[in-house]
Amino acid sequence: ATPLTRGAPPAGPAGTGKTETTKDLAKALARQCVVFNCSDSMDYIQMGKFFKGLASSGAWACFDEFNRIDLEVLSVVAQQVLDIQRAISAKLTTFVFEGTEIGLKYSAWCSITMNPGYAGRSELPDNLKALFRTVAMMVPDYAMIGEIILYSFGYLEARDCATKIVQCYKLCSEQLSSQDHYDYGMRAVISVLRAAGNLKRKFVDEREDILMLRAITDVNLPKFLDQDVPLFRGILSDLFPGVELPEIDYENLVAALEKESKRRNLQPLPTFFEKIIQLYEMIIVRHGLMIVGESFGMKSSCISVLAAALGDQAYV
Repeated sequence: ATPLTRGAPPAGPAGTGKTETTKDLAKALARQCVVFNCSDSMDYIQMGKFFKGLASSGAWACFDEFNRIDLEVLSVVAQQVLDIQRAISAKLTTFVFEGTEIGLKYSAWCSITMNPGYAGRSELPDNLKALFRTVAMMVPDYAMIGEIILYSFGYLEARDCATKIVQCYKLCSEQLSSQDHYDYGMRAVISVLRAAGNLKRKFVDEREDILMLRAITDVNLPKFLDQDVPLFRGILSDLFPGVELPEIDYENLVAALEKESKRRNLQPLPTFFEKIIQLYEMIIVRHGLMIVGESFGMKSSCISVLAAALGDQAYV
C-alpha cells in the first residue's frame, strides 16, 4: 500500500498485532511512528492539526481504533487524507491544506487499525475506504511467539514453558467465570513472558518450571475472584505436577503493615494483608494497574497502607 500512496487499515480482533505490525514496519524503515488512540470525542479540526504535522514532518501515524470516530467526522477525514495523498502523488513540496500552505515530505503516511463488529464502532464511509488497502489480521500462534521470546530471555525449555502458558489461559477461559476484567489474549501472554524474563535475570540458576509457575501466579492470581482461585490453582497443579513454589519472606513488610494498620485504626485481617502483598507484587511486574471491587472493599486502604508501610521500610 505504501508505494501506491495508499494507507493500510489492519483489521482484526484485539490482540492480533495490528498496532505492533505497523510500529515494527516503521522501525524497519527508520520512520518515526506516532500511535494515537481515537475516541468518539474527536472532531475534524483536531484530525486536521494532526495531518498538518504528519505532512510537514514526514512521520507515520497509526490511528488506533479508528472506527470509534463518528461517521460525520470520518467523511471529512477522508477528504483530508485525499488532499495529502494527491499532493504526494503530484510530488509537490508545498500544498494548501485546510486553508494553510504547509511543506510536504513524501514519507508521510498513515495507518488505521480497526476492531470490526465491536459495540460503539462505525463502518468506514466508502470515500474513506477507497483511500486504504485493507489488511486482514488473524489470531497468531501464541505458543510460537512465547517460545521465541522465552529463548531470547535465556530459557532452555522455552517450548514447554510457552505451551504451558497458552494451555493455562485456554483452560482458564473455559473453566473460570466470565468477568469484564479477565483477559486471556496476547496482552496477557506478553505480561507473563515479561515477568518470566525478569525472574530469569534475577534467579539465573533456578529451575525454569518454578520460574514459569511464579510468573503465571504473580501476574494472574491477584485479578481472580475468590470462587475462581481454587480452580486456577487446580489448573496450575495439573500443568506443573509436583512443582512447589518457595515462599517469599515478607516478614519485614508484614510488620510494617501491622504497625500502619494499627496507626490508622484498621483491623489487621489476613485477607487484607494478602491483597496488599498481591498489590505490591503486581506493582513490581507492571507499569500501571487498576484495583477493581465493590464499595468498601478496602481498595483505597490497600493503596494508602502499602504506600505508608513502604515509606517506613525505606527509613528503617
